[in-house]
Amino acid sequence: MKLITNGIKGTEDVLPGESYKWQFVEDIMRKQAQCYGFKEIRTPVFEHTELFNRSVGDTTDVVQKEMYTFTTKGGESVTLRPEGTAGAARAMLEHGVYNDGYPIKAYYLTSCYRYEKPQKGRQREFHQFGMEVYGAPSFFADAEVICAARSIFDRLGVKNLRLELNSIGCEKCRPNYHKALREYFESKKDQLCETCLSRLDRNPMRILDCKSPICSEIAAGAPTVLDYICDDCKEHFEGVKDCLKTAGLEFEVNPQIVRGLDYYTRTVFEFVSDDIGAQGTVCGGGRYDGLIEELGGQHTPSLGFGMGIERLLLLLESQKIEIPEPPVCDLYVVGIGDKAKLKAFDIIEGVRAASLTAEGDIVGRSIKAQMKYADKIKARFSMVIGDTELENNSAKLRRMDDGTEKIVPLDENFFSEFFGAYVECNNSKLLEQLEFMK
Repeated sequence: MKLITNGIKGTEDVLPGESYKWQFVEDIMRKQAQCYGFKEIRTPVFEHTELFNRSVGDTTDVVQKEMYTFTTKGGESVTLRPEGTAGAARAMLEHGVYNDGYPIKAYYLTSCYRYEKPQKGRQREFHQFGMEVYGAPSFFADAEVICAARSIFDRLGVKNLRLELNSIGCEKCRPNYHKALREYFESKKDQLCETCLSRLDRNPMRILDCKSPICSEIAAGAPTVLDYICDDCKEHFEGVKDCLKTAGLEFEVNPQIVRGLDYYTRTVFEFVSDDIGAQGTVCGGGRYDGLIEELGGQHTPSLGFGMGIERLLLLLESQKIEIPEPPVCDLYVVGIGDKAKLKAFDIIEGVRAASLTAEGDIVGRSIKAQMKYADKIKARFSMVIGDTELENNSAKLRRMDDGTEKIVPLDENFFSEFFGAYVECNNSKLLEQLEFMK
C-alpha cells in the first residue's frame, strides 16, 4: 500500500536508532549551561510576526525571504520562529523576569523554521541550542558566553574549530560606517542584486552578508568596520580579546563577520569548521544591546549565541567522534506458561524500578527467538522461568558475555542477588541505585 504522504521537504525524522546521539549532545549542552549558571527557558513555536520584523530586522534575508508566516482564523499574522533569541527576549519582558535582578541567564533547546533551499547542514526545520544573557554590559560577559560555547565543543572532543571575532560598533559609531558603505556600494550599484539595492539606503551592512557570488565579491573590497568604531567599542573589543587570551582561547579577527540578524551590536563571533563543507558555521552569536529597547523595554545590554545541532552532529560524524551508544538491556526474562509469565513481568518491573533496563517478550516470540532477541539487544543477563523454576522458587541467571550462570531465588531476595551479579560485570551506574535494595 502506498504511503499517504512523505515528510515535508526540508525536514528530517530522528529515528529511534539515532535519537541517542541527539540526547547525548543535548545532555552535554544542558550540563555546560548549568556550569555557567544558566537556566532553561521554553517559548512557543510561533509568535506575532511583528516580533521578528522588529528584532531580526526587515532588511534581513530571514524576514524578507525565509519566514514561515501565515494568518490565523482570527486574522492575526503569526510566524514560526526563525531563531530563538527574539522569543526569549519577549518572554523575559512580558513576565518581568528582570525584576529578579541582573544578570539573567537563560538557555534553550528549540526547533526553528526558515524557508531555504535544503542542503547538507541546512534544513527548513532545524534545531538550535542557545544561551542568552540580559543586563550584562561588561566585556567579561562576552568572553564568558564565548567560553561557554567553546566548553561544549571541548566536552564533545571537537577539533580544528576556528573562532572568528569582529566588532560591528554601536548606535553612536555605526552611522559613520553606514555612510562609508553607501558611498562604496553606490559606485557599484549597477552590479548589485535587487535585494541588495533595496538595502543600500536602509541598512548597507546587510549587503556584506549577501549570498550572491557577485555581491560577495564586491563586498570583499568594502570599507572595514573596525576602522570606524568609536573608542568605547574599541576598548570593549580589546577587553574581550584580552579575556579570551587569558582563558587560552585562540581566535582570529575577521572584519567580514556581521551576522545575519539586525539586532547585533559590538561583539560578533562564529565558530567555524572546514570539515562539513559550505555550511561551516556551527555556532554564531554576539552582543545585542538594543534588542530589549526595540521590543519596548528599558535599555538592557544583552548577548548570546545559537548553536546548530544538526551541523554539530555532522561535524562529530566527519571527525569520527564516537557517541556512546544507549544503555543495553540489563536483564531479559523469558517466561514459559501463564504463571511464569506473570512472575517474569513482576521481576522485570522490579528491576526497572531500580532504574535499570529490563525486557521481556510482548510480541509472542518462541523461547528460541526470545533468546536470539536477548542477544541482539546485547542484554547483560538473561533468565528463563518455567514450571520447574516456580516449584523450586529459583532460576538460573545467565551472564550473556561469558555464559556463566548463577542460581538466584525468585523471592524478595532476588534483587540483592541480581545486583550482586550486576556489580561484578558493570560498576558504572550502581551505587546510587543500590538504595533500592534496602
